[in-house]
Amino acid sequence: MKDAAVCLTPLRNCFEGAVPSVLATCSPDGVPNVTYLSQVQYVDERHVALTFQFFNKTRRNILANPWAVLKVADPFSGHSWRLRVRYLRTETSGALFESMKAKLAGIASHTGMAEVFRLLGADVYEVLQVDAVPSPVPAPVPASADHLPRLRRACALLDASRDLDELLDNTLTALQAECGIEHQMILKLDECGERLFTVASRGYATSGVGSEIPMGHGVIGVAARERTPIRISHMTSEYAYGKAVRDSAAAQGLHHQLETAIPMPGLAECRSQMAVPILAGQALYGVLYVESPLDLRFSYDDEDLLQVLAQQFGWMARSFAAEAVCEPGAEAAAALPPAASAPVAEAASAPERPAAAEAGMAAPTPAAARPLQVRYFRADHSVFLDEDYLIKGLAGAILWRLVQALQREGRDQFSNRELRLDPQLALAEVADNLEARLVLLQRRLAERSDCMRMRKTGRGRFALEVERPLRLVLVE
Repeated sequence: MKDAAVCLTPLRNCFEGAVPSVLATCSPDGVPNVTYLSQVQYVDERHVALTFQFFNKTRRNILANPWAVLKVADPFSGHSWRLRVRYLRTETSGALFESMKAKLAGIASHTGMAEVFRLLGADVYEVLQVDAVPSPVPAPVPASADHLPRLRRACALLDASRDLDELLDNTLTALQAECGIEHQMILKLDECGERLFTVASRGYATSGVGSEIPMGHGVIGVAARERTPIRISHMTSEYAYGKAVRDSAAAQGLHHQLETAIPMPGLAECRSQMAVPILAGQALYGVLYVESPLDLRFSYDDEDLLQVLAQQFGWMARSFAAEAVCEPGAEAAAALPPAASAPVAEAASAPERPAAAEAGMAAPTPAAARPLQVRYFRADHSVFLDEDYLIKGLAGAILWRLVQALQREGRDQFSNRELRLDPQLALAEVADNLEARLVLLQRRLAERSDCMRMRKTGRGRFALEVERPLRLVLVE
């Protein structure tokens, strides 16, 4: 293939790092040099990027004479190709560099060279010509790809969603049913743009909803910061999200938070992982993350498919948030009571109400039931139910406002809009995390409490159901 006919897409399997590639360069005085490469990265149909790790003979040759020959091999068929390339530039930061750095970490761990392989730059080359290397074994007939039918069915599942809660579940179902991916998470960017929190997961013993990871840490945080997919095909501890959480806490001197933070879900031994940013235009919503106990589980085609799904998810989640701002009938909703400035006394002695209480009033709780202590820490908005940690941040502040209204007024019916307009919560008009935080709170209550739950009652409306009297404690 020459000139305009060059198209590297059919060769993408050669760039997974499973089989070392070979680069031949030549010095200005005509002395050739051949070296093995740790990684060749597919950039687009006419460009590849090579790892720059050492200032050696190859590096000196390329800087003096930019033309070279690159040999790559398909790890599945064994067939090889020669690529005539021309060096263009070196990138030492940004999306391409971070993607190659993460993949190189996986290759280094896989080959026992983690202490040797350190990426200094991503050398970008233009591919001028592609020639197949003669082989006695005939090239296999490419199997017809089924990615587009799978993508169409997956998109149809997302389209059937009526709100954010359904969108989260339908996205995980699409990944499992259409892509065969069993271990997956969806994380949302927080209000400050500094951390990502888990809002949904599938394939783990515990869901880990509410668990957090800092921006720029681990494969998830790097994908979010650079807004580019990060895909690793071999096990690496350097980009594990558990290590990212521990390192972040250690750097900030917050070791004690590891005891109360919600543990991240995840595989004990992850050998393939991919994090795809969820974008809506230029706005970052969060990250779609998948992993597997198998090497080379996720391909370039899987990366393409997940990018499309993540983009559709981002636009749909944004539209649900915009619709919630304009939900009908919300103006008539009662306002939440002012925030309490002191601990609230136990409400077990409140008079019982008739069974047929008016709409919007909480049903009576058994007078003999043991009170449920709800402790709220104003410093970080964390909430404990009895002695068990539940949630913190905006979701914790929301729950505290709800239980105050329930205890003071006996009101258990609420709307998204009244929360959005509550000055104590200080939410932005549109671009906030209210819907995601409500979903998170609902799922945490379902997992952690047997006497308090949230239930949808209509579009942008929900009920807080509590089966025990409340004792609210405010901790300054």
